[in-house]
Amino acid sequence: MKPFAQLLIASVFCLPYAPLAAQHDSSNASVVLPPERVPNLGKIKQLLKAYHDCTCKCGCYAREINEQARRAIAYLEKRGAAQKPGEKLALVLDIDETSLSNYSFYETTDMGRIPNLFTKWAQSAQAPAIESTVRLFQKARQLHVAVFFISGRQEVLRAATEQNLQTQGYAGWSDLILRPNEDKGRSVAEFKSSARRRIADQGYRIVLNVGDQLSDLSGEPAAELSVKLPNPFYFIQ
Repeated sequence: MKPFAQLLIASVFCLPYAPLAAQHDSSNASVVLPPERVPNLGKIKQLLKAYHDCTCKCGCYAREINEQARRAIAYLEKRGAAQKPGEKLALVLDIDETSLSNYSFYETTDMGRIPNLFTKWAQSAQAPAIESTVRLFQKARQLHVAVFFISGRQEVLRAATEQNLQTQGYAGWSDLILRPNEDKGRSVAEFKSSARRRIADQGYRIVLNVGDQLSDLSGEPAAELSVKLPNPFYFIQ
């Protein structure tokens, strides 16, 4: 996890810090404390785990994902009912922390996002589905809305990614767009917006875009409705 992401997480949760002060212990000795304006990383990790497990007052990860998925499904149903003859509607889904959960991997790295280790994890095709996104996917299929996956994963992971998606209940998508192995100059937002342009150029109207990062949703062409899922575990520009 990048330091900036850690600071961002801390600012979101508003963790307290010890002010510059002299405090007294039980032996009446004075202790001079530093400002510590940056929250303690160990406490942030504890808070993240409690948020994921829904055991803290800071919120409940699963409940908040389900609520966002509920909103997405409601819009998809409304938009599907208003579909015009011959209109080609599309749903765009991100993969990591949107369609598949990598939390069990991050537990093994003490919440660190380590690229080479993540690649090995992705190649194992063991990531479980995020169930509310499976429901959204299935609703799109019922409504004859084409589903496109756009992921920052590189092409080298295509076979493993396809296998993982299929075994977790995602079957019948229209396309899986991964980042070319040599594509390292563009930001994720630039890559994903260009991928959406490819979809629009095929005559589709992107009615819904769901991702866990703002970079999944920003740029043109934008969906009629973009829904961000919670992800305090890492940050991608």
